Amino acid sequence: MRFDVLTLFPDMFEAVLGDSIIGRARAAGIIEVNTVNIRDFTKNKHRKVDDTPYSGGGGMLMTPQPIYDAYKSVAGDAASGDSKPLTIYLSPQGRIFNQQTAVRLARDFDRIILLCGHYEGIDQRVLDKIVDMEISLGDFVLTGGEIPAMAVIDTVSRMLPGVLASESSYQNESHFNGLLEYPQYTKPQVWEGEAIPEILISGHHANIEKWKREQSLINTKNKRPDLLEKAELTEGDRKFLESL
Repeated sequence: MRFDVLTLFPDMFEAVLGDSIIGRARAAGIIEVNTVNIRDFTKNKHRKVDDTPYSGGGGMLMTPQPIYDAYKSVAGDAASGDSKPLTIYLSPQGRIFNQQTAVRLARDFDRIILLCGHYEGIDQRVLDKIVDMEISLGDFVLTGGEIPAMAVIDTVSRMLPGVLASESSYQNESHFNGLLEYPQYTKPQVWEGEAIPEILISGHHANIEKWKREQSLINTKNKRPDLLEKAELTEGDRKFLESL
């Protein structure tokens, strides 16, 4: 999968996405992260990318021309055709990003353009022309779209074949199936007088899986009960929750 990132701060991405799992996936050619500096497409000697809004008020808006030219540099002839790459604007006005959206992006697209805003936002005309989807990390405002763009790249990339050791590495995690993950333990078996749950060393795989499911339900009920309203629950799950 290829990610083209339109940004004023391309150096931020290498610092975060150049190491660990995502860095190895890039080195292996599973994903490609191409950062494009919007400022390189300005047509004024000061490389100015912003101006005052016509509506008045504080702050500056990013102007449309350099953004559109940066976009065309990666979208090419597909910019206005049927093969137009999916273009996502990282914005506090966007739909809240979640695991289900990440799954759909990983499954349905092999190329995504991410537009990172800055200052007080972007001229609406270029957004109307190129953007297919707006995504937000939550109901709060950041200084720019770079951090959300990194989060999208990381979340989507780890579900691509070959990035993690196996599909189970992410399928058992919090949010993938609508529930939070069960508690996990590693060596030593006893630490500071606290032992791991006996069930985990019982060798009875069916009972262990049952324990994991129940602990996942307990975690979700205690920490994010709102998720239970949308989660796909079995009759056994419902009876267990009622017993709590």
